[in-house]
Amino acid sequence: MSTDPTGRTGARSMTRPVSYAVGLLADVRHGSALEAYLTGIDDTLAPYGGSFLIHGGSPRVVEGSLESDLIVIGFPNADGAQQWYDSPAYQELAALRRTFAHGAVLLCRGEPAGHRALDILANDGPTR
Repeated sequence: MSTDPTGRTGARSMTRPVSYAVGLLADVRHGSALEAYLTGIDDTLAPYGGSFLIHGGSPRVVEGSLESDLIVIGFPNADGAQQWYDSPAYQELAALRRTFAHGAVLLCRGEPAGHRALDILANDGPTR
């Protein structure tokens, strides 16, 4: 049995993604380019095991402001996000995405299970 972050206990456990692609996209213009992008992106994720964890919507901003759509894609290995982003299939779609939206795209590695806040200081502080 495992306990989830809400304290519920169950037999199901989740495997944590270990790398992420995060998009903060603004001024998304609806139209045929967006539709073509959305039609093709799942096929670019499949070879790398990527899946959407957050895809747009309206997050509840509790501090500061967010003027973009938030997209988070998880990958099951440390290099998955980078390999997906660099793939010719995604780069073709990325060029298309730039025609209907702008913003930041970030690639991040997740922390291992058990990571504690102070662990970041063991490596001479946060990496940038």
